[in-house]
Amino acid sequence: MEDVISGLEGELRSNGVNVESIDPSGETVDLVYLTAFPDVHVNHQEMGRALRTFIDAAEHDEWEPKRVEATVLRHEDDVQGTWYAEPEWFRQYLEYDISGEEFSARVIETLSEDGQ
Repeated sequence: MEDVISGLEGELRSNGVNVESIDPSGETVDLVYLTAFPDVHVNHQEMGRALRTFIDAAEHDEWEPKRVEATVLRHEDDVQGTWYAEPEWFRQYLEYDISGEEFSARVIETLSEDGQ
């Protein structure tokens, strides 16, 4: 059945992230998703659900951590913001070198909501 969405996209969708596009094939994972919260600011809980998906995949050896670059859309062609997470942050979290709070703080520091 060709319509089945699997892999990271399927996992993200099952965690409530409305994936517009995802390209995990390069040196970075380029993720574009349509927010369920089209406000002025990017919703941190939605960011967390996306990040948790990548963490779970890495924990289950289904994904090798690499940089994740996310673009959050309010609707088509209306960027709400962007954020990224570095591969070493995923590894440090998975190896208990940093806490979940530290991991989240690092990603939130990358958040840009300047209306690109």
